[in-house]
Amino acid sequence: MAFSLQLQQIFLSPTRFCSQSKSTNPQIVPNLTKRPSIHPFAYAQNNATSNIEAAKSSINSSAEEVSLPSELRRELMPKHIAVILDGNRRWAKKRGLPAALGYVAGVEALRNFVKLSYNWGIRALTLFAFSSENWLRPKAEVDLLMGLFEKVVKDDLGNLARAGIRISIIGDSSKLPKSLQDSIDKAVMTTKANSRLHLLVAVNYSGQYDVVQACQTIAQKVKDGNIQPEDINSFLVEQELQTKCTEFPSPDLLIRTSGELRLSNFLLWQLAYTELFFSHSQWPDFGEAEYLEVLSSFQQRQRRYGG
Repeated sequence: MAFSLQLQQIFLSPTRFCSQSKSTNPQIVPNLTKRPSIHPFAYAQNNATSNIEAAKSSINSSAEEVSLPSELRRELMPKHIAVILDGNRRWAKKRGLPAALGYVAGVEALRNFVKLSYNWGIRALTLFAFSSENWLRPKAEVDLLMGLFEKVVKDDLGNLARAGIRISIIGDSSKLPKSLQDSIDKAVMTTKANSRLHLLVAVNYSGQYDVVQACQTIAQKVKDGNIQPEDINSFLVEQELQTKCTEFPSPDLLIRTSGELRLSNFLLWQLAYTELFFSHSQWPDFGEAEYLEVLSSFQQRQRRYGG
């Protein structure tokens, strides 16, 4: 999909602003804090992520040796985190900027979030990038989001693959622009053997439909005589959900930014026993300090699973 003129103009714009605090932790994956004196998001987009070749030996030699902040305990770290990246437009509006710049800032925040998750040993991330209801937004905004998504996939694929990050897509990608589908297919195929961090991106995703399609699949198996109705249980349903592609299908922790207190049709089955954290920070402002706050809260909770 060709980039929209609006988005091209944004990347060439001299506008300057910053939303992320600087990290003082050692970084295994790309360092985005050192940038030339140009539009910071243009730099991030054009260069994707900085070179990680120097760190590859440490990644390959011991994926277990992850440097954690002193506030966190390794044995209490969540394995799978789901995220609703909310507040990009409001972030831009608050600063008198075009909404598109909010999404670009959100991409920068996402890169930082993935970097921190990678460094801290998180095994799976599921990101709610575009819901099935988001098609109701203005066409110009949808086109911009599709173009930005395609550019990020193309720009970041090489570094993500070299870092051992696996990319999967959940949702109905058949309705996406053909060029974006091709970029996604390439990313999935290129990274399918990686296991350091599993990055699941929910695009055109509906939690309700995920359960419906699982039930339809099971019903067909009953009709074909492959299973009996009494064989149906929660484990069987889970095996037919779109998150079956990951080793950890049920998130330990859900983070939603921007102060909204709802799930918005995201992973409805999978979140049954997930710990929830609702942050007041808008997504572009969600940095290392906010992430540490969330993880510290998670580690202080007692997970009872209904017991």
